[in-house]
Amino acid sequence: MQQKEKRHQKLKLFLILIAVVLIGVFAFRTWNLYQKKLKTDAEAAAWQNGAQSAPDGTEDFGIVRNTIEYKGNTYKRNTYVKAILCMGIDRDTDLTKKKQAGAGGQSDGVFLIAQDSARDTVKILAIPRDTMTKIILTDLSGNVLGEDTQHLTLAYAYGDGQKLSCEYMSKAVTELLGGLQIDGYMAVSMRALGMINDSVGGVTVTIDDKGLITRDPEFEYGKTITLKGDQAEAYIRYRDITVDQSAVTRLERQKGYIEEFSKSMRRTAAKKEGFITDLLDDLAPYMVTNLTKDQFLEMGMAFLKSSQTLGDEDIEMLPGEGVETELYDEYIPDLEKAQEMVLDLFYRIEK
Repeated sequence: MQQKEKRHQKLKLFLILIAVVLIGVFAFRTWNLYQKKLKTDAEAAAWQNGAQSAPDGTEDFGIVRNTIEYKGNTYKRNTYVKAILCMGIDRDTDLTKKKQAGAGGQSDGVFLIAQDSARDTVKILAIPRDTMTKIILTDLSGNVLGEDTQHLTLAYAYGDGQKLSCEYMSKAVTELLGGLQIDGYMAVSMRALGMINDSVGGVTVTIDDKGLITRDPEFEYGKTITLKGDQAEAYIRYRDITVDQSAVTRLERQKGYIEEFSKSMRRTAAKKEGFITDLLDDLAPYMVTNLTKDQFLEMGMAFLKSSQTLGDEDIEMLPGEGVETELYDEYIPDLEKAQEMVLDLFYRIEK
């Protein structure tokens, strides 16, 4: 009986990771290296040894820096803090087939999860899709042409819509964040959002944007509603493209959804044994990841054992400033402030 309960507990939290990816604010706990005893340094280092391979022709792009000199101090990568890149892909299909470069969709939601397993804390770094940074460029046949400063969201599109796209995104984020190694990635098609939402019986929210009614007549301003089916995607992804920096401002709405989803998920997991396993099977065609099932289960264990709520204090946005051009919004990162944030989250100072 005890073993059965233990297996059930391991399955519960996979859903929260999916939620973060699909809405662009998917929140979850990653590797919990202290389940019953402290894992060794060698075990933690093994995570990094196999991570982030370099796609052909990109060896000089996105170089990992595990030691950084900054303002007279030396910082070393904290191996107990894992960096997991979560991406929500604006594709209305599954992710089972490779695509020609330019046809695989863009990464509409970009979130970096930082879990400090030594302190049992988690933070989410939200990176605006329109962040201007160097990305890998290819031709339509997938041949690498070089790098150029473009919108981060396009890094996924230049790949194959599967593993290569995730690798291009990972390397672009490494380049953006001063050499931070990405320990794992997960991309999920937005097509699966309604299924995720309904698996927990829907998520209750209050409509706080008057423009949302253009997506659904039930989205009356000030009304409290339990989202069902396609309403979840409409609520989470809506933005008025005629308004400057709407991709940035919708993050506040997404934060609220995450918190309410987390509550609904916990209630559902307590009542319905095995629902995470079934959901994982259903989601498989819509997901690309280099994480194993066991790693997902460890994430779930870490979250279930914590009392942390996924509120505003747990989600930070990449420092920067939104600017408008004649054609597109751009988000110009403040690289110095971003460096300080990354050092604080993922590195430790050498004494």
